Amino acid sequence: MTLSKCKIIIILLSLLPLGYYSLKAQESISKQEIKAISTKVADWQIKELNENPNARRDTRGWIAGALYVGMFDWAELSGDAKYEYWLRKIFEEQFWQVGDRMHHADYLCVAQTYLDFYSKHKEEKMIIPTLARVDWVLKNPSTEGMEFYVKGKLFDERWTWCDALFMAPSVYSRLYAITGKEKYMKFADKEFKATYKQLYDKEEHLFYRDNRFPEKREANGAKVFWGRGNGWVIAGLAEIIKTLPEKDKKYRPYYVALFKEMSEKLATLQGENGFWHASLLDPQSFPDPETSATGFNIYGLAYGINQGYLPKEKYLPIVLKGWKALCTTVKADGKLGWVQPVGDSPRKVSSETTELYGVGAFLMSASEVYKLAK
Repeated sequence: MTLSKCKIIIILLSLLPLGYYSLKAQESISKQEIKAISTKVADWQIKELNENPNARRDTRGWIAGALYVGMFDWAELSGDAKYEYWLRKIFEEQFWQVGDRMHHADYLCVAQTYLDFYSKHKEEKMIIPTLARVDWVLKNPSTEGMEFYVKGKLFDERWTWCDALFMAPSVYSRLYAITGKEKYMKFADKEFKATYKQLYDKEEHLFYRDNRFPEKREANGAKVFWGRGNGWVIAGLAEIIKTLPEKDKKYRPYYVALFKEMSEKLATLQGENGFWHASLLDPQSFPDPETSATGFNIYGLAYGINQGYLPKEKYLPIVLKGWKALCTTVKADGKLGWVQPVGDSPRKVSSETTELYGVGAFLMSASEVYKLAK
């Protein structure tokens, strides 16, 4: 090739849209690769479920509940009946019941997957306990305020901590879609906006975990925004939007606008290695990978691309970089590492720490990234 031809090629390449190289390079991820590693992760978690102390303590709790959301998505994607059979067996054994505390969002999380089962199979036993609980809450709303922590006491009957925005709202949006009764979404919308007013930082476009955190600062002087906490929120927003009635125009615009605003901010906080960290604004103090935050963020962003809410040319390289990073944390036997343990603020992580919600986030993200792969 002559020198003049090389110059022409260089000039032509320089005219390509920004991000073209990274986009093309990362589109090499295949559907087969995603299925292979997700099967390994799902199978390991099923095999090891009884070894998890949180699962042994309460298979209806939020920790297991987040796993079920991802496992149902994976069951639908994989087409392998064993995953749905596994979920159904657990749910039959607990009679499709939600948790014990009437108002607490965490104890409603499991109902998300119950309602997904109901939408698919239309068996009344799958929805009756959830309807009974939610209807009781609507008739007996909590009178507590919106502060999570006051003078040494926790107040958690309302959605006073940001994790709750994953646990409960999309149960109500599902019921709104299933029954056609607006009362469910009207209640959820009111409570969600109360949480937004209390915990959303309009300058940073991120949520504080609860009312203890606005005045706290990280070692570098930045505000304290928990990685998984905001992962809970962006994934929860995706679940609300996904499960609202398709023709809804009353509620959807608010949640889509917030989803897009948060997505834009979260995209800027991805580390060079593809991960999001336990502290979003002070990654140097928490430099280790954190796979639960990363998994939930990838799920949200990938969902946004697939639905046309987020521009593909901007967000696809971010999503695929994050997905590739997640895959590096899967051990040979399928165990997902680098999951921050149960907590409410940034903490250190290790390669050996895993948890059910981390696997749930991984499988949720796999189900959306799969749609973007070749």
